[in-house]
Parts: sequence; C-alpha cells; structure tokens
Amino acid sequence: MNYQETTEWMFNQLPMYQTQGATAYKEDLKNTLELIAHLGNPHQKLKCIHVAGTNGKGSTSHMLASILQEAGYKVGLYTSPHLKDYRERIKIIAPDASGEISEDFVCEFIAKNKPFFESHDISFFEMSVGLAFEYFATEKVDFAIIEVGMGGRLDATNIITPLVSVITNIGLDHTQFLGNTLELVAAEKAGIIKSNIPVIIGEYTVETKPVFVKKAADCNAPIYFASETILETYPSDLLGDYQIHNKKTALQTIAVLNDLGGLTANKENCIAGLSKVVQNTGLLGRWQQIGSNPKTICDTAHNKEGLSIVFNQIQKENFNSLHIVFGVVNDKNLEAILPLLPKNAKYYFSKPNNLRGLAVETLHQKATETGLNGHSYNSITEAYQAAKTAAKPDDFIYIGGSTFVVAEII
Repeated sequence: MNYQETTEWMFNQLPMYQTQGATAYKEDLKNTLELIAHLGNPHQKLKCIHVAGTNGKGSTSHMLASILQEAGYKVGLYTSPHLKDYRERIKIIAPDASGEISEDFVCEFIAKNKPFFESHDISFFEMSVGLAFEYFATEKVDFAIIEVGMGGRLDATNIITPLVSVITNIGLDHTQFLGNTLELVAAEKAGIIKSNIPVIIGEYTVETKPVFVKKAADCNAPIYFASETILETYPSDLLGDYQIHNKKTALQTIAVLNDLGGLTANKENCIAGLSKVVQNTGLLGRWQQIGSNPKTICDTAHNKEGLSIVFNQIQKENFNSLHIVFGVVNDKNLEAILPLLPKNAKYYFSKPNNLRGLAVETLHQKATETGLNGHSYNSITEAYQAAKTAAKPDDFIYIGGSTFVVAEII
C-alpha cells in the first residue's frame, strides 16, 4: 500500500478514539504490552519524558522539544491528534535536521506488522505508539517526549519508565472514561507517576493536589509544583494566555532534568527554545493568527477550562464586532461550555468533518437556548467563508471548539 492507502487502512480498519469514541477505548494495557514485545521492546532504548494532562500537554511537549533542540539534542516528539497529516504525530526535532516521520517508514512499519495487528486486534492508538517507539529507537534520539493520548493510567503510552513524569493540569474532559469529578480524573492522570521517578505538576486545585501528593508519596516519587517554584518565565511565540502555565511546567521539567544529570540546558537555551517553538517544532492551532483586517484567530481549546481562558483573552482584543465559527464533537458537555461563549457575538455553527462531530442542528438548538445568536452551515469551511464575508476590517473572527474545527481551516 502507498502512504494514502496505508493511513486510510489505519483510520478505517481499526478502532480510533478520535473518530469512534467509546468503542475504541480499551481498559487495560494487554494489547500494548503484546505489541511492544512483538516489536522487540524499542521503548527500552529511549530516555523518555512522559507528559499527561487535560489541557496544555501538546504545547508543553513542543516547548520541551524546542528547548532541548536549542541545547543541541536530537529529540523524538510523539503527540496527538494531528491536524492535517498523520505524520505530524511523530517528529524528530534536532539542531541539524527536523521533520516528520517519512511516509516510507509508516508504510513499511504497517506492512511488516499488519498480520500481527489484525490477529491481535491492535487499535489505531496502540499501533501509533509502537510506530513512534520503533522510529525513535531507529533514529537513536537523545530524548523522546511522549504525550499521553487520554487519561494516563490505562493509556497505551504508560508502559514506559521515563526520566520524569509531567502532568500539566486537570479538567473535566472525557468524563465517560476518566470519571466525573476532578479527583477521579486526577487519579487517572496520576497513573503515570512511577516509583522513584520525579513528577512535575503544572497546575493544581484543592481537589487535585492531595491526589498527586498521595500518589507521589506511595511511589516515593519526588514531586514539584511548577506554579509555586518557577517565578520567572520568558516570551514565547505561542501567544495564548494559557501558555504561561505551560511555560512554567516546561521550565520546571528542564530544571529537574538538569538536576538528574545527563542533560545540560541553560537559561539561554530555555529563552531561545520558548521563543521559537513554532519555528522549531511546527506546532499549529494554538492562538494562531491566520488573517488580518479582520484579525482572525483559531485555537484548538475544546473544553470548559481551555475555552474559558480563550474567551477571556478575546475580550482583551480591540474590535468592533465579534464573529465566532464554532463546532464541537459529541462527547462535550454543552451545559458547561455554552455559557462561556459571549452573547454579543454572531455565530456560525457547523459540524466538524469527523464521525464524532456533533450534529449542527443539535449545537444550534442548544446554543439558541443559551442566548447565542447565529446560523447553521453545511461545513466548517462554509461557516468560515460566511464569517469572512460578513466581517468588516475592524472586526474579530474566532474559529474553535474542537481540534477538528481548526484542522479544516488551517
């Protein structure tokens, strides 16, 4: 199979949470352990940094990769989901040559292991994790930054013994899998804490801090709260207000790695790395400006915690009228999200082009009941075009609600 055929097979033939939801979720690591043994345990050749959290884990992972690159290291970066191309998930970030995994490597990996995948019911996410580990081991990276897909305790990435564990924050997302209280979600994320392995906590609440403290104590794991210990940060080309927390988390992680030895990343590396995250890693969709006159911003925030910060930041902008292109997937808590949206905006509702996308009729009805005014459109692209047509140069357009909404625009 060529690359397109290979990725279509991966997306269509195997369970994938991003498109199928609950039916793709497996509540144990048996499949991953069988797969990784089949591959020869490539993860054991890697020095890993494990990153979990409700929001910010992608940005934090990219910040860490950028800083490590500036310090002269070759870094493997595994994140999810992708926006445009599957290969965005698996990258090498290095001083001499950075880039996404090659199409050939993806095709050869799938072709070589396809009989095993089919006979063992290996999921999309499990095979992606295996592919990342094999690629990073083949490339002999100095460090591998591994972002959790969902949760932590039962996530397919949670077979590694990392140098450090990182938990950015906790919010009520994916509650049908992780629990419907902050304590329950924190317990799932805290599942990445390992015996005697330092853990960095980016943000915490009165509900979540005791969960982290107890789990760390049970594991004899040194625990660091970045919000309390990192007092100085540096400018970044990631401009969202929420990035202040991610910067602190990344800087605390680098400090802990320096203390462990085997890493030398100085203040200059941190300053340069944070200032060139997009340039070094290609991260997209985080308070990304895609147009001027009217200023147009897209952002992948998709839950209560993320969207509340984004809409507060919008209110700091200078504009005449606000236009919002909005869509969500069907597992989002609209009762929590819709009250956050400003009522003085004109809305352009649509369904993301994804099996999990919420029907636009449902979104529009719920939004109207909340006091939001707008129209429905057949696609995100059509909604965006309508917003651009209606908006004047001194207006402001925001596009968001889901990663999949942003993916259709950038």
